[in-house]
Amino acid sequence: MKELANQILNSIGIEAELITEILSIGRLKKTSAGRPVVDSESSGKEIPLVLEGLLKVMRQNPDGKEVFLYYLERGETCAMSITCCMDSRNVEFRLIAEEDSSVWMIPTRYLDSWIAKYPSFRRHVLISYQTRFDELLTTIDSIVFSKMDSRLYKYLLDTKQATGSYIINKTHEQIARDLDTSRVVVSRLLKHMEREEKIEQHRNRIEIL
Repeated sequence: MKELANQILNSIGIEAELITEILSIGRLKKTSAGRPVVDSESSGKEIPLVLEGLLKVMRQNPDGKEVFLYYLERGETCAMSITCCMDSRNVEFRLIAEEDSSVWMIPTRYLDSWIAKYPSFRRHVLISYQTRFDELLTTIDSIVFSKMDSRLYKYLLDTKQATGSYIINKTHEQIARDLDTSRVVVSRLLKHMEREEKIEQHRNRIEIL
């Protein structure tokens, strides 16, 4: 997995000297689907770089309710993790493995010096912030201005894009939890989408047409 991490870091333009540092002080973490990579109990001492698989970022309120924000794919890091780590505060979201995943966990105590010393790392952090900011704006627009049917269809399309598959292997209950709504609402809206020939439903999976 170190070789894979090396390839990914090279592909995003990180300097060779910094790659050597990241590989020497980081650690591999493998997580099965549905398990947390970073949760609300985390101390904020590491940030994840996705090597294989897919992670989803969930915002959690004090009552324990959650809403889906965005996905993290291969080669991506979590800007929210970086922010929490640099502020030395506990995270206010959860990072969950959408499928079996491998991540390279990078200690955050070096972030300040890396940002100052390595232009490539500073650029990567800024690009991560901009990408996630744009995605969060889209999510906020969806929550505030869109009806639940639009939010649900956007969620399905986001999942398709992130996984590279037209088959969404999720139950109605799982989707409802991600969107912070009821299973009954999700089932009703999916049935309507099926009548409109946007999707086909099968047992515990949905196919986007």
